[in-house]
Amino acid sequence: MQTEQELRVDLAAAFRLIYEMDMHESVANHLSAAVSTDGKQFLMNPRWMHFSNVTASNLQLLDSEDDSIMQTDQAPDASAWTIHGNMHASLPTARVILHLHSTYATVLSTLKDPRILPIDNNTARFFERIAYDKSFGGIATSDAEGKRIVDSLAGKNALMMGNHGITVTGATIAEAFEDLYYLEKACKTMVLAYSTGQPLNILSDELARQTAESWDEFRGQSYAHFEQQKAMLDKKGSSYRE
Repeated sequence: MQTEQELRVDLAAAFRLIYEMDMHESVANHLSAAVSTDGKQFLMNPRWMHFSNVTASNLQLLDSEDDSIMQTDQAPDASAWTIHGNMHASLPTARVILHLHSTYATVLSTLKDPRILPIDNNTARFFERIAYDKSFGGIATSDAEGKRIVDSLAGKNALMMGNHGITVTGATIAEAFEDLYYLEKACKTMVLAYSTGQPLNILSDELARQTAESWDEFRGQSYAHFEQQKAMLDKKGSSYRE
């Protein structure tokens, strides 16, 4: 298990990498990582801080069972508290939670059928591993909406939020980041495939399931990718570590 400082550095790196990949949105969206064993204490970005400005030291340490901070000038974004607070309180195995409105995932989420269909390796990665929520409830600021979103995840690692965006969970920052990375690529593949107007050549359930399971053998790739991405950031300047 990583120390809090190690989590701070890795989470700050994730913010910077998402910025570098242009998957951020204004000063909105949010990432979090659990610190305590039960997952209820977690790190998250301060309210309305641009992803390029997040550092290890300015991440907030929050407690999902103590909402008193919401009545102070240090309150995190209300929708961030609603989503991440409820998830960390209810899902101790979801150590890391990444919520974004990345372009292709959001485009796919607006379709009547937002499913990621298995049409190549990357899309098959998510076969039977992503939940779909088609009940958009507006900006998530109520506790009831937060609990509904938690229920919608239904034991999966990722949630396609209809007319909204994507939420990815994981055991570590590296693994969650890798799933986010491939999920956006999978959504891009879907959107571009649909744009051709040609029928999709969809893999059989058996082959799609086999491909998804094969991805598990490459789980170590997540860490190699994340460490090399951090090295790229360090070449540009390591301010995220501060």
